[in-house]
Amino acid sequence: MQGPRLLPWTTPDGHPCYLSTDGQGYLAGLADSIEAVQLGMGEDLLAYARDTTAPDAKTLSATEYRWLARRLTEALSDALRVADSRGQRLPDPEEATNDA
Repeated sequence: MQGPRLLPWTTPDGHPCYLSTDGQGYLAGLADSIEAVQLGMGEDLLAYARDTTAPDAKTLSATEYRWLARRLTEALSDALRVADSRGQRLPDPEEATNDA
């Protein structure tokens, strides 16, 4: 039996949100969809960051670099939350061995 699922969003105060679920249902599906969107946006942002920091790229202004740094920070935070959530849902290898 797994514990509550860490959701890919937080409360307005930044606290984690959890869902008691068997992996089925509307909210679980919504969380899966949001995780996919977050990871996709992170990939797009990483491609943009690579392009803008390439040796032959146009130099950005300080404001543009700050914007990029904030978006990359947000994307990393999202990716770490997804990884944490998915890691928590992996079966315990010791439990799996005992069940066999």
